[in-house]
Amino acid sequence: MSRDSLSIRPGTVNFLALGAVARGGRMHGFEILKWIQDSSDGELLVEEGALYPALHKLEKRRWLTSQWSVSPKGRRAKYYEITAAGRASLSEQSRDWERFVAAVGRVVVLGDES
Repeated sequence: MSRDSLSIRPGTVNFLALGAVARGGRMHGFEILKWIQDSSDGELLVEEGALYPALHKLEKRRWLTSQWSVSPKGRRAKYYEITAAGRASLSEQSRDWERFVAAVGRVVVLGDES
């Protein structure tokens, strides 16, 4: 990766974590961090200090469930799975995100237009 990573915008860690678990399946925290980084080609780096509070918040909202288990490396780890309510929320958030990106694109147009 030759460029710097993008800054994570406030409020997006929950969205990214839900998306990672929805697409990647049952994962523990470090796997979620790695999934986000790898899926974004290294552009998005979520810090552990931001991820774990987000995961707890998502559990409290019942968008994720968790279960303690042993990782392939033999360590105790908390594994997360998305719930039906989490999938519904992710779908809604995805639509909102697409609307946001489209709206910003209409305001900030780069190119040959003058």
